[in-house]
Amino acid sequence: MTESKAKNISAIPIDGFSNVRITSLWSFLQSVDWSEPWLMGLLAFHVLCFAFTILSCKCYRLQICHFLLMVAMVYSAEYLNELAAMNWRSFSKFQYFDSKGMFISLVYSVPLMLNTVIIVAVWVRRTFSTMTELKILQLKRKAARENKKMQ
Repeated sequence: MTESKAKNISAIPIDGFSNVRITSLWSFLQSVDWSEPWLMGLLAFHVLCFAFTILSCKCYRLQICHFLLMVAMVYSAEYLNELAAMNWRSFSKFQYFDSKGMFISLVYSVPLMLNTVIIVAVWVRRTFSTMTELKILQLKRKAARENKKMQ
């Protein structure tokens, strides 16, 4: 193996919890012990959050509150990461919380952001639908006025 190739391999970080070289997002997620109770709870939270996102599509005000709450949770992820990094021994077997926040971003923030994107897509669709209905109504009224003038 050449010296430059060895240098590149040694630059690849080794995670602290399974001594596996992390070369991709997939290898990182595979190195996580998903059987830990707090991670299963986090996954359950995300499933419930997604279900609430889907079920609240008809209730606009509730969806606004849900959206703002998720945005606030994503905003607080940095502080949550710092808190978890200081206290990881009390709830986890391994130290997942790095200084760059990769772990918390992947398992906490990304699912929440996907929910917010779904909500924004629903809002955009609803807005386009309302604009279309409004335009159709305007055209019908214009046609009705023109019919009255012709009679």
